Amino acid sequence: MTGELERFRRLLAELGDHLRDTVVAARMVAAPGSLTGVVDEVDADVIYGIDRIGDGAVLGWFDDHWPADEPVRLVMEGIDDHRSVTFPAGVEPQDLAWTCLIDPIDGTRNLMFDKRSAWVLAALAPGAGPHLTLDDLVVGAMTEIPVVKQWRADQISGIRHCDLVSSGLDVRTSRRITLHDRPTTSTELTHGFASFAHAFPDAKAFLARLDQDLWEALIPAGPRGRAVFEDQYVCSAGQLHEVLTGRDRLVGDLRPLAYAQLGLEGRPVCHPYDVCTGFLLAEAGGVFEDPWGGPVRAPLDTTSAVLWIAYANPRLAAIVRPALVEVLAHHIDPTILGAFGAP
Repeated sequence: MTGELERFRRLLAELGDHLRDTVVAARMVAAPGSLTGVVDEVDADVIYGIDRIGDGAVLGWFDDHWPADEPVRLVMEGIDDHRSVTFPAGVEPQDLAWTCLIDPIDGTRNLMFDKRSAWVLAALAPGAGPHLTLDDLVVGAMTEIPVVKQWRADQISGIRHCDLVSSGLDVRTSRRITLHDRPTTSTELTHGFASFAHAFPDAKAFLARLDQDLWEALIPAGPRGRAVFEDQYVCSAGQLHEVLTGRDRLVGDLRPLAYAQLGLEGRPVCHPYDVCTGFLLAEAGGVFEDPWGGPVRAPLDTTSAVLWIAYANPRLAAIVRPALVEVLAHHIDPTILGAFGAP
């Protein structure tokens, strides 16, 4: 099975290369402000001008490159869940070999203002149907779309239970180099980066209380305070990449719990396509799980809210997880916790 999946790992990496190159080229010639405006709002997210570039490039690539003998259904930001987009077109659900979960540009808000990289995400699960979850994805690739002044764009791809393939592309020369990044083995949070997502105004104060209580439980207060650094990378894939490459020790997204507790509907959350390559962190030696230590089993759709925690290594997860569970039990209604899968 592993040898067979290698074909698809290469295909998803090629898709990532195509989308990166397409977006980079389009940004070079775009009129000022043309990529930063809101062009649509769908159930999944707000769609900006830059998103349209990625959406169109995905469909064209599948038309030209996806093997006809492996029928696939696309689940993608920009395609409503009730639509069935398949390659070849018109394939019956029972005949589909794969479901492909795609985010053409994760990190739109960073990239359209040229602040930080965005990422192309793509992952495959065998078969099709509503029973599939993130835990069923078996092969994936994440490809960096760099800011204008950045010369290297990374790509990490892999198959579940296999070694990762990591490379960096020099966008000036198209020369590719092999990378050997891995998560840190440190079990200390002090003097390292550890962050929970709260980049938007809504629920920021509530999330900060969760954050503060967690550090109170984990690290005794000293005369100079707690030296734990925070980084709000407004991009789930970017956050995971920081852990996977040894820069961050812990990143988590608890926003769906906070919004539910506060009665805030329709706020920005992480969706399944944002973390479809989360399993690559586990293959690198890290941990990608829900807040209670279980697998992240969100359905393969574009609208479900996803809770997740990424740790650099299992020992760090074992240290933080019990304190996090206790903090959530103190701040979040038990009914809400149960609805999100708490044991």
